[in-house]
Amino acid sequence: MTPAIPRATGREADESGTGPRRTRPVPTTSHWGAYRVHPGADGRPVIRPHPKDPSPSPLLGNVAGSVHHPTRVARPAVRRGWLEHGPGGGARGGDKRGTEPFVEVEWSEALDLAAAELTRVRDTYGPAAVFGGSYGWASAGRFHHAQSQLHRFLSLFGGYTSSRNSYSLGTSLVLLPHLVGARGAQAVLRAASSWPTLVRHTRLIVAFGGIPAKNVHVTPGGVTQHRTPERLAALAASGTHVALVSPLRADLPEELDTTWYPVRPATDTALMLGLAHTLLTENLHDRTFLDRCTTGFDTFARYLDGRADGTPKSARWAAELCGLEAGDIVRLARRMAATRTLVTVTWSLQRAQHGEQPVWAALALAAMLGQIGLPGGGFGHGYGSMGDVGDHGPQLRLPTLPQGPNPVADFIPCARVSDMLLHPGESYDYDGERRTYPHIRLVHWAGGNPFHHHQDLGRLRRAFARPDTVLVHEPHWTATARHADLVLPTTTSLEREDIGGGRRDTHLIAMHQALDPVGEARDDYGILAGLAARLGFADRFTEGRTPRQWLQHLYGTWREERAAAGEPPPRFDRFWAEEEYELPGDTEEFTLFEDFRRDPAGHPLDTPSGRIEIFSAALAALKLPDCPGHPSWLAPDEWPGSPAAARHPLLLIANQPATRLHSQSDTGAVSLAGKVAGREAVELHPHDARARGIGDGDVVRLFNDRGAVLAGALLHEGLRPGVVRLPTGAWFDPVPQDSGPVPRDGDEGAPLCAHGNPNTLTADVPSSRLSQGSTGQHALVQAERYEGEPPPVTVHRPPRLLARASVSSDVSPDVSHDAPSDVSTDADTDRPETR
Repeated sequence: MTPAIPRATGREADESGTGPRRTRPVPTTSHWGAYRVHPGADGRPVIRPHPKDPSPSPLLGNVAGSVHHPTRVARPAVRRGWLEHGPGGGARGGDKRGTEPFVEVEWSEALDLAAAELTRVRDTYGPAAVFGGSYGWASAGRFHHAQSQLHRFLSLFGGYTSSRNSYSLGTSLVLLPHLVGARGAQAVLRAASSWPTLVRHTRLIVAFGGIPAKNVHVTPGGVTQHRTPERLAALAASGTHVALVSPLRADLPEELDTTWYPVRPATDTALMLGLAHTLLTENLHDRTFLDRCTTGFDTFARYLDGRADGTPKSARWAAELCGLEAGDIVRLARRMAATRTLVTVTWSLQRAQHGEQPVWAALALAAMLGQIGLPGGGFGHGYGSMGDVGDHGPQLRLPTLPQGPNPVADFIPCARVSDMLLHPGESYDYDGERRTYPHIRLVHWAGGNPFHHHQDLGRLRRAFARPDTVLVHEPHWTATARHADLVLPTTTSLEREDIGGGRRDTHLIAMHQALDPVGEARDDYGILAGLAARLGFADRFTEGRTPRQWLQHLYGTWREERAAAGEPPPRFDRFWAEEEYELPGDTEEFTLFEDFRRDPAGHPLDTPSGRIEIFSAALAALKLPDCPGHPSWLAPDEWPGSPAAARHPLLLIANQPATRLHSQSDTGAVSLAGKVAGREAVELHPHDARARGIGDGDVVRLFNDRGAVLAGALLHEGLRPGVVRLPTGAWFDPVPQDSGPVPRDGDEGAPLCAHGNPNTLTADVPSSRLSQGSTGQHALVQAERYEGEPPPVTVHRPPRLLARASVSSDVSPDVSHDAPSDVSTDADTDRPETR
């Protein structure tokens, strides 16, 4: 037997002896920053930022209100139809996902049902019939990382169909290795020129998509010291000028010296080509750098000057597409060539149809200036998209839970989940390969909310109706949980112990348990240990360790690595008692591709040419019509110049919210305070609002052929006329079809989201056949003032829950329930514990 290990300090028995009482602040961290949890007089946690954080995230204000919200899943629950009739997709029961009530059951029954269904699917159809969803972001902890836990479990189970890349920058993750090599791509995305370097050397930043301050408080895994806001202030003090290229003025902080170019959405590539044409025709490009450090420029030049297709990509040509003045484009190009200039592109620009093109064109534009590898100049991708881009914290491997090899080779690009579920056996292109969608019978999702980040949620609902079974681990009754068959309640990071730290973080944080689990919630490790016990591989999954012992093991292994590098951290007991470890610092000033520029032969890129590929022969050989061999203007299906704009003339920008991380903590105080009329706020230009009789605070119906949403109107002039902004992340709340007449466009059954989730409106099409990336940034819509009493928002209340005794079941799992002696999986425990 393994002896019990005490939990975190800071807890004492209360005077009645009935439970624990926390007597001092408890340290923890999150994707939006490190903080302390103080005991509140009313039992609610009081959140205070880390004392060394110079710019704490406003999102900390969401924590206290979310953790005990009524939407927490308190007990395991099973969809009534699945419990009564067993697994089945489509008309056999899947069509009722998202509409039927749930039946609360004991943990033992829930785990029995889940283990039996996993076994049935694997043994009948093979492990590739199981899709291991779990798209990240569930926890900042290094051990209780839902994706790692689930993938480790499913790998030991026999394998699973996996997903690759991300919704955030799936297009760039495929494209950049072709242009600057795999190592160069990682450098662009993870080792950009540092903010201190830019403050000291840059005189002009041309920011396509801006540098949105709302995003810089977030980094995967957490950030202890938010330094980007003070770096932006230093940039303003240095006199650096920023050319903001965006339809949204809020995409750059007001204090910076700025010229705003309110470009027509989806035309950034055309503007870049117009700038490049000016550099070429006025001989302002750096031919020496292009010959020494790039390949393919002559092919690109033939396209720019029109020799290739008869259309010069002049400033006048670009101006007509972009809605800008040709003279402004020419003057900007000349200014770029005359001073130290950084060309940067936010991740948002590649989340669109043909999203490869603005990234590639910006790289080519920066190469023509000849400043790549010079301090303060060159190319950037992601400043303002994530908090670690441009930071100079250490780049260290942190303690990580090993997932093990997946025996199944099948995978999909993550943004193609609906295609996979709707079209099994259909072939598709991906990064030069011809692949086939597997036939998925069971979706196992732990961490993440596809009904937030996926596009065309009406289509996703149809896709989620196809599998035999959908199994979800969730702390809240999100739309994903409501569209599941089995829902297993999980703890939040405040209700368990862990180790936290993110990319370029300055500290490793001892995440002490601050709160007791809500209801019967268990951590993912405990849930999967219980399933592994029933499936016969608990010993391999747990390796005989409790969560605390895993923390000690992972930290100890990491400590040995750091000691071998000459920087030994303290032992685990000291680290845990001191609550954090400050990681060794890194060089403050760093320039992307500096070594490559200095010596291209000695430090070549891992591209076919060893240089930056302005023209890629490998991509050209694929002959993809939506991703040719060099940067090109390709008009998307939905933009203000397309035929579709005649019916839906407004261009919706569905960008990241300022009030939460994705859909996390939509029930928190900051997120709720940002609602208008109880719904997500939609920003409209006063000119567009007046033309439609819409006033501040009105409920607005936005619609197109894919569906409709209700949102609260917020009018201001900080966006280009013809553009509306509706941030992502409002929990999807489709109005029931039987609730009365619901106005809608397009196909019968197109959803109306009462809460304002913009992905009800976005198209589920790939960026290209190369990357198959997400295109959720833009959609064409129409807007109107909603007349009458709007349907209520119901998603912030739990669904209808039934008692187990009131429902009969034909499902009779027959699975061994033997558990390893050192891990308890009984229904009356809330996580694996030592005995």
